[in-house]
Amino acid sequence: MEQQHRAVVVGAGIGGLTAAVALHRNGWQVTVLERAADLTPVGAGIALAPNAQRALDVIGLGDRVRALAAWQGDGGMRTPDGRWLARTDARAAAARFGGPLVLLHRATLVEILTSALPDGTVRTGAAAALADPGDDRRPARLTTPDGETEAELVVAADGIRSATRHLLFPGHPGPRYAGCTTWRVVVPAPARPFAPHETWGAGRLWGTQPLKDGRIYAYAMATAPAGAHAADDEKAELLRLFGDWHHPVPEILAAVDPAQVLRHDVHHLPDPLPAFHRGRVALLGDAAHAMMPSLGQGGNQAIEDAVVLAHHARSGPDFDPGRALAAYTADRLPRTTAIVRKAARTGAVTLLSARPAVALRSALVGAVSRFGPGLVLRGFDGIADWRPPVAPARPA
Repeated sequence: MEQQHRAVVVGAGIGGLTAAVALHRNGWQVTVLERAADLTPVGAGIALAPNAQRALDVIGLGDRVRALAAWQGDGGMRTPDGRWLARTDARAAAARFGGPLVLLHRATLVEILTSALPDGTVRTGAAAALADPGDDRRPARLTTPDGETEAELVVAADGIRSATRHLLFPGHPGPRYAGCTTWRVVVPAPARPFAPHETWGAGRLWGTQPLKDGRIYAYAMATAPAGAHAADDEKAELLRLFGDWHHPVPEILAAVDPAQVLRHDVHHLPDPLPAFHRGRVALLGDAAHAMMPSLGQGGNQAIEDAVVLAHHARSGPDFDPGRALAAYTADRLPRTTAIVRKAARTGAVTLLSARPAVALRSALVGAVSRFGPGLVLRGFDGIADWRPPVAPARPA
């Protein structure tokens, strides 16, 4: 009986778990090592675009995600006083890109992914560090709480502050502060109905979106000094910044528990890495290409990474780590570099603060929207219409 190759995934975020499922389905013996004590997700909601859903089709989980789509009507972009700048149509987006945008809680996605793994695959409270990336002749080595371990493949999904990335590419400048911070909350739905929207103000942004379970996911972004925090609490800060914006923003803020507000500074990797691999180690997700959230593609690109990596790194006696991981880099580096740069450009436009620039932005968005949703959606061409290099699998 052929012996299974062993893969170790460092980090149990969305990208790491997706990689674990994809590699397991391709015949690897997989262990996921997570530093945190449990899998409670850091975050609130995640928007999965059709490109990520098609990636999840490869591992048999796409339809489970699509079943959680909460909104099939109209939404759009607004100004703080409530004026609509652009209207979007979920049906038009689904027709253009091959599926709906699905917003779900990160905890739900973690549950879907872990349910596709054998019991015992994920080990929490297990910090791991790369000791040797290995090469074509010898396996990679890691240090773990149980001592040193070897693996034919290491997947570094250890986030934007990736220690693995720094070890592999010590000369890379690493993450850079993007000049803004974000807040995220999940609250009960307000009594008065509303259309999903994203609202752009001067140096500030607010979004309100429904979840399948009836709750509301709201997110905000604003320019701020790095490391800044409210002197009182983050709910009070949100009220100062957004409390006089249009419905349903005040009602959402009234329902917020100050202890449940998540605030994180935005960092990204505007300088691309020379490669996403070295030896037998592959970098994935934020460890490889952290981006601003302005396109909503951070988690989506990590999911793409995972299925493309598994496609190239098939377990078997002919597994060639150099060739497999070079193919992974060749597939993923150009695409993600372009999306990181586009996210940065979009973020800069979103956070314009000078009054003339904000007025010009609103006028341009309004003018474009008059040509219909197709012109607005064109900005996601080449992103949301991506298709994986392998056919969908049947659900497990």
